[in-house]
Amino acid sequence: MRIMAVDYGDARTGIAVCDTAQILASPLCVIHERDANRLIQKIAETVKENEIGEIVVGNPINMNGSRGERSEKCIAFSEELKKAVNVPVFLFDERQTTITANQIMNEVNRRGKKRKETIDAVAAAVILESYLAYKANQKYKDI
Repeated sequence: MRIMAVDYGDARTGIAVCDTAQILASPLCVIHERDANRLIQKIAETVKENEIGEIVVGNPINMNGSRGERSEKCIAFSEELKKAVNVPVFLFDERQTTITANQIMNEVNRRGKKRKETIDAVAAAVILESYLAYKANQKYKDI
């Protein structure tokens, strides 16, 4: 089953997917959309096109564990997304993912406009990698 990660933003939303073995997470695209309903529709289309079986939405919880305004927006967004797709939608703590994505972009020396065009998809891939590691760890705990 392929899993999709969503790094939800007000103007740009990063999308990443994994392979069917759930080993490798890759940036897929950045959706440029300010209207949440149209964004959800585009994500639903992407889910069908890529045969996605599960979605994880990054939840930017504050470093002290509290929920801020951005976290509340992501929670509300994920609830609306659940209504539009026929696959499970989960929230996943995305603390530090933007920092990690920026470090990755620095390592590949991406600057300027190209950086802005890809950073959100890279952040989604970081979220997905963390989620896949979490799921794998949970499987080992069940053994």
